[in-house]
Amino acid sequence: MSENIIKTDAVIIGAGPCGLFAVFELGLLDMRCQLVDILDRPGGQCAELYPEKPIYDIPGYPVISGQELTDRLMEQIAPFKPEFHFQQMAESLEKTAEGKWRLTTDTGTIFESTLIVIAAGGGSFVPKKPHIPGIDAFENKSVFYAVRKMDQFRDKNIVIVGGGDSALDWTLNLQPIAKSLTLIHRRDDFRAAPDSVGKMRGLVSEGKIKFQPGQVSALNGANGQLTSVTVTDNDKNTHEIQCDTMLPFFGLTMKLGPIANFGLNLHENLIPVDTEKFETSTQGIFAVGDINTYPGKLKLILSGFHEAALMSRQAFRYCFPDKKLRFEYTTSSSSLQEKLGVDEDKAA
Repeated sequence: MSENIIKTDAVIIGAGPCGLFAVFELGLLDMRCQLVDILDRPGGQCAELYPEKPIYDIPGYPVISGQELTDRLMEQIAPFKPEFHFQQMAESLEKTAEGKWRLTTDTGTIFESTLIVIAAGGGSFVPKKPHIPGIDAFENKSVFYAVRKMDQFRDKNIVIVGGGDSALDWTLNLQPIAKSLTLIHRRDDFRAAPDSVGKMRGLVSEGKIKFQPGQVSALNGANGQLTSVTVTDNDKNTHEIQCDTMLPFFGLTMKLGPIANFGLNLHENLIPVDTEKFETSTQGIFAVGDINTYPGKLKLILSGFHEAALMSRQAFRYCFPDKKLRFEYTTSSSSLQEKLGVDEDKAA
């Protein structure tokens, strides 16, 4: 078989706090993890929606920001060397003849795993689509909602639409490799970091990029290939901007996405689980965090941590059916401390 398949013990769908802590619990029991997330970095909602917002109910931290919690979890799981696959969505799941799970992402990455852990929070972050007539025909051909590989946009005549951090960040990052670049936003006021706005304005003043206030009202081209976009400004004047690529950045929304097609029992877009081991209706597929549901469920990060700990016990039995599961404390187990790279003098 010519396919390049990544083999692992566990694929974790979602790299938010619960997915990251699942790496820790599985790692303590010698299970290797691969993580898939639609975002471009770890942290899930904590990183995307409120990186600086204080969280007050994480044990041991009277107050901690979403980004700091993410950073601490990344530090905690570093000894287990998890591999991350960002800006990818888990698209399909099937069982192999050997009894493994084969998961494929929307970019074609293929995993073969003993178990699947769904830690997708409220679902996958998916881009908000602008209401432009006929946009569907251009999607994934000349209209893209994310930058997966920068080189794909080299020497392109690019239009970026939006006024937030993503729009400004990609304006700055793609400008050096684009043939031309125009930023379009409905007004000359931005929600992005002041430093990014300042750098963008500098590029405009140097003539390296263009800025056009207004909103894209029409896409022009054929067979999915853009030739230009029509922009209507606040005075109802129209402007035609030549381009072959458009990147709209209008923010993200939450949807269950392809997980809904994995053949699991669902209840109001949530996944029911057995609270003994947080397994779904399908053997070998687990769900932890906000994506699952059970009597008495509390949608708290600390609840997801507890769920990940119990999930890992059953996961061990699938990965190592011939081994005996021993319960050990990290405070007293030398073998666990060795896995964590704990200094012997500090442990003593």
